[in-house]
Amino acid sequence: MAQFFRPLAVVTGASSGIGYELALLCARRGYDLVVAADRSLETPCDNFRAAGAQHVEAVEVDLSTIEGNDAVIEAARKMGRPVSALFANAGHGLGHGFLDQDFDDIRHVIDTNVTGTIYLIQAIARDMREANAGRILITGSIAGYMPGAFQAVYNGTKAFMNSFSFALREELSDTEVTVTVLEPGATDTEFFDRADMVDTKVGAGAKDDPAMVAKTGFEAMMRGDGDIVAGWSNKIQSTIANVTPPGVLARQHRKMAEPGSAS
Repeated sequence: MAQFFRPLAVVTGASSGIGYELALLCARRGYDLVVAADRSLETPCDNFRAAGAQHVEAVEVDLSTIEGNDAVIEAARKMGRPVSALFANAGHGLGHGFLDQDFDDIRHVIDTNVTGTIYLIQAIARDMREANAGRILITGSIAGYMPGAFQAVYNGTKAFMNSFSFALREELSDTEVTVTVLEPGATDTEFFDRADMVDTKVGAGAKDDPAMVAKTGFEAMMRGDGDIVAGWSNKIQSTIANVTPPGVLARQHRKMAEPGSAS
């Protein structure tokens, strides 16, 4: 008799915020988990098990590196079953003016948000294509629609991921593998602390609930949607951004993200 395996989900950036909520949703809906982050996963993993995941493998690594992502890939393969869902969620921001940022910090944002993310996606999506089954949810951002004055590198990486997701979706359109991009706005996570943006207007302003954002993305992925913007105000903002000149958007973004704008 064939052995029954629960579906397997891989979630990056799962220690807090949107990634944590995505992993909780997976656990509640019958998935086992491989979760990865650059911070401790001990307590989150206890919560994932309590929520219903029978097997949880934690990988605490720097997801900006090839080695870190290889560790995630290896952990998933050791589970002995195909990856049913990949939540490519790891990422972080970087505030202040581009010329005032340390280039090592810039490189870390690019390597986490883009290089490491697409490396992981390529490895797991190849297996999905071979099996002709699987779902991928990429965490993009409405920031990808806007030239991000005083957040230039982060917004640029999200513009890349928003675009990349639709390109990959089209390349897989003759398979049963789906690709969805989740595009949240400002969300109540550790993002603004880590990006040193607490003193900005956007950092001090109202934010969306990460559980709502995760649920919106999860359900869109399950439907096979191409993209989803979380929250009505963000839907309006992204729609307006599509018809607003880039120079105007950059000036508007400066008002939100320039250091000291919260005062």
